[in-house]
Amino acid sequence: MPLPSAPQADMRTVLLGEDDAALVQSFYDANPDYFVLLSGRPASPGAALIDLRAFAAQDFSDARKHFIGVLGASGQLLAVADIIENYPAPAVWHLGFFIVTTALHRTGFAQRWLYQLEVWTQSQGAQYLRLGVAQVNLRGRRFWEKTGFVPATVRRGVDLGGHVHDVQTMVKPLDRADMATYYALAPRDRG
Repeated sequence: MPLPSAPQADMRTVLLGEDDAALVQSFYDANPDYFVLLSGRPASPGAALIDLRAFAAQDFSDARKHFIGVLGASGQLLAVADIIENYPAPAVWHLGFFIVTTALHRTGFAQRWLYQLEVWTQSQGAQYLRLGVAQVNLRGRRFWEKTGFVPATVRRGVDLGGHVHDVQTMVKPLDRADMATYYALAPRDRG
């Protein structure tokens, strides 16, 4: 399967695996804001390896995980996206993780990277992108709303790194997909 295009010509995308745990951990360590917001502290020393391994042992029939990074011209990791295809239903791709290096916040980079992910997922059969955003993450929620995601359901009391949060599930229909069809595919997300 091809990877999504990079958001800029001087960058490239890579599929990240367990062998890349040190690179991902360095990225987490250099960009702690997300982790501090959710858990009150930077990512734990083994967080990257846990994230890279997460989901692999679970059986969700047609679901497959893709942990994708964007590398800059000098090989530095600039962004990561953890995407699970066909989860929780066929044609629904779940964006489990989306972090952009702090230096690129408010530059339009995140929107361009998300756009490339949308084009790629749609070319692979996705009709919907789905994600969960902790309600305390106001900046994140504004970003997702601005890029076309709509609220679905709220899951209450979700443990995220040792802290409990309410998580807003959000969905973005791709192309001509509609929310009525989405709710037929994923009834648990009906708000």
